[in-house]
Amino acid sequence: MTTANVVIREVGLRDGLQSIARVVPTADKLEWIRLAYEAGQREIEVGSFVPARLMPQLADTAELLAFARTLPGLKASVLVPNLKGAERAMECEAELMLLPLSASHAHSLANLRKTPDEVVQDIARIRDARDARGSKTKIEVGISTAFGCTIQGRVEPDEVVRLVKAVLDAGAEAVGLADTVGYADPGMVRSLFERVLPVAGDKLNCGHFHDTRGMGLANVYAALQLGITRFDACLGGIGGCPHAPGASGNVATEDVAYMMASMGIATGQDFDALLELRKKVAHWLEGETLHGSIWRAGLPKTMLQRAQVTA
Repeated sequence: MTTANVVIREVGLRDGLQSIARVVPTADKLEWIRLAYEAGQREIEVGSFVPARLMPQLADTAELLAFARTLPGLKASVLVPNLKGAERAMECEAELMLLPLSASHAHSLANLRKTPDEVVQDIARIRDARDARGSKTKIEVGISTAFGCTIQGRVEPDEVVRLVKAVLDAGAEAVGLADTVGYADPGMVRSLFERVLPVAGDKLNCGHFHDTRGMGLANVYAALQLGITRFDACLGGIGGCPHAPGASGNVATEDVAYMMASMGIATGQDFDALLELRKKVAHWLEGETLHGSIWRAGLPKTMLQRAQVTA
């Protein structure tokens, strides 16, 4: 498998901040988006349309989305848990709305208070509402706990395949597989993606991996080997799942960008700018634990020399 380009969708403003109790001021979030854009990021999940009383950290999503839409070439996505959230996403003209569906029955009930099949029915209703409205907002479904669950334990691959087919039949235009609680290893990633690809084809276009047990980058690479070229990541490796206590968070954006660059795969992201932004995020989240490796070690001389030769 060879590829020249990979898309890294920054999900720190949603997946990262929803796991942190403090509320980051809107002005700082707007600066985050601006600096991320200047660093070369062209796809950002800016927030989620959930009730502010449940998640005050994300109450300013509409304002962030409005600003993101002013930046040329930036794809701004939002997470929506239900039809009401989807309607808000369409009203605000989000380019993409991401709907979570847990492959774990127990996790689905704990997270959304619905069974996976009830969520599939919601997705069908959202697609109907989107089409009736004439909205251009695309529908992507993230299959969470696809590799296992801290509540249920094992999640059968057959169930993941069944749900992928169900959401595509319900009208989803893209689907991704998520290791929500950090149970996956590269062998599991290869096996499950190989099972799902014949069902979803190029609609399977995203991998979402957590680095809970140090497997995050290896899992990204395993999916990359199968032709997946779009990955979620959080600056500073923040994020996690409320049902995975002790989880360290998502793969770090800067580490994924470094791995790709080291292999000669372009992401369009500038390391110096990313690391400067990471410093700001660390300041805004002072006292919180950030993760990742490249910020501490820096770029190797070999990469710096290669950059000088090609400049």
